[in-house]
Formats: sequence, structure tokens, C-alpha cells
Amino acid sequence: MGRLSTHVLDTVSGGPAANVAVELYRLEPDGTRTLVTERRTNADGRTDTPLLAGADFRSGTYELLFHIGDHFRATGAPIADPAFLDVVPLRFSLAADGHYHVPLLCSPWSYSTYRGS
Repeated sequence: MGRLSTHVLDTVSGGPAANVAVELYRLEPDGTRTLVTERRTNADGRTDTPLLAGADFRSGTYELLFHIGDHFRATGAPIADPAFLDVVPLRFSLAADGHYHVPLLCSPWSYSTYRGS
């Protein structure tokens, strides 16, 4: 069975981003979005359990929303008003069973991602 996990790294502090709200949506072929789960990252910047696993894991297109603006405001990082990056969306597709790991590396001004292991 497949699984999907994530974590958030704060490149300003050089460490994990704790208590970041993360939402996972499934994008349906007709264009609608269905909320799959909402989580918060732990002290290690990860969710405590996979976002998708077992029977819940399905091929398709998904979108993760990372609420990083709240994280940077809470840590006192210098951010613009309004924040340049507040909620970061990542859209990707899951094609088959396997472990998909989609991390977010971010600052108040930039972000990157990749398919991790």
C-alpha cells in the first residue's frame, strides 16, 4: 500500500517548522476540491502520521496547503505586511503505490520542494 508524508523546514532558523497548519485536498476530475485531512506539524516539522496511507491512498491529483505565514509571525521572523508568502500551495499527482514524501523548505520570501524518500 502507498503512503504520503510531509515535513516543513524553516530555512531562516535552519531547523524544523513546528505547529504549521497543513491541509491536504484531492482534486477531482470535474475540478472540485475535497478536503482529505488537516494536520499540524510536530516539533520535528513532520505530521505525527502519514497524510495518506493504506486504503485511503489513491492515485490522483492532490494539493497541499502550508500555512507558513502564521509560523513566521509566531517565530518573530521579519516578514512583510501583508506577508509575501502566507499560504503555500503545492499541487502534485500520485500515480502508484509507494512512499511519496513531499517536504516544504521555506522562508518568508521563498520556498522549494521535491519528491523525497
